[in-house]
Amino acid sequence: MVRISNINIPTSKRVVIGLTYIYGIGRSAAESICQKAQISIDSKVKDLSNQELVILRSIIESQYKVEGDLRREINLNIKKKKDIRCYEGLRHIRKLPVRGQNTHSNARTRKGKAIAIAGKKKPNK
Repeated sequence: MVRISNINIPTSKRVVIGLTYIYGIGRSAAESICQKAQISIDSKVKDLSNQELVILRSIIESQYKVEGDLRREINLNIKKKKDIRCYEGLRHIRKLPVRGQNTHSNARTRKGKAIAIAGKKKPNK
């Protein structure tokens, strides 16, 4: 196993696929990192030399926000929206979809388990 940004990258996979194990690096970012490091995207992680690994680490650390830093920034952005009580912040507070999705029949993942209407008690008059 090779460690980059405190993540174990499997040695049997290709470099591009291995880099996507790091939170914040997708397929296109992994390909551009390999291009900057002049590493073939078809090469396997186990075939990389120590010098190539050092180059990969330096590119990722200098040009990309990954793992804990990225998670922290995303959470701070959400918290900021909640604090200023903008529309997106209110949707986060109410645990509803934020980006305009319909909620009448969908959004079960975000809203939670459905409550049956028959389960609610009506007040007697």
